[in-house]
Amino acid sequence: MFSGIIVTQGRLKGLIKTASKISLTITVSDTSKLAKKIGDSIAVNGICLTVTQLDATEFRVDLMPETLRRTNLEKIRQGALVNLEPALLPTTRIAGHFVLGHVDTTAMVVKRENEQTALILTFQVSKKYLPFIAEKGSIAINGVSLTVMAVDQSGFSVSLIPLTQQITNLGSLQVGEQVNVEVDVLSRYLLRQEEVSNES
Repeated sequence: MFSGIIVTQGRLKGLIKTASKISLTITVSDTSKLAKKIGDSIAVNGICLTVTQLDATEFRVDLMPETLRRTNLEKIRQGALVNLEPALLPTTRIAGHFVLGHVDTTAMVVKRENEQTALILTFQVSKKYLPFIAEKGSIAINGVSLTVMAVDQSGFSVSLIPLTQQITNLGSLQVGEQVNVEVDVLSRYLLRQEEVSNES
């Protein structure tokens, strides 16, 4: 489990596909901020992944085909910056919201505009996921815990403070780029409960 508060960024070194597995290698300035041993979990652009190799400045994770289908990992370029967060400890202060690292879908940036020091990003997302997104509710974008600013029939908007623009990869997003989206876990269960009630 994570909180959506990014600890550092890493650089995508390479995505390797073989007959037996798909692996991703990421370089960072210091892996000790993220993992202590093989088997630890790290959120990479909001995706919960298990460390399979680890040294002082680099780590590797293995991917399932489902991960590539649901996320933007296969589309981002080698050398791109990714947001990184270690798994929460029982003693960790929760400053964002509970993020599982189970990405639901991707969304596309359709507009970016500045409002004084804030950067407003508007995303287009599949209508299937709009019922899970509420104004002033929580959402994770590339693993970053954010508050939804507005929702309409095609997507939603968020507003980024200068610090978020600086320490995550959201500030450099351009129109047409894709991001990973995880809806608030509470909305998943509430809507599922409603579906079950309507079925019975």
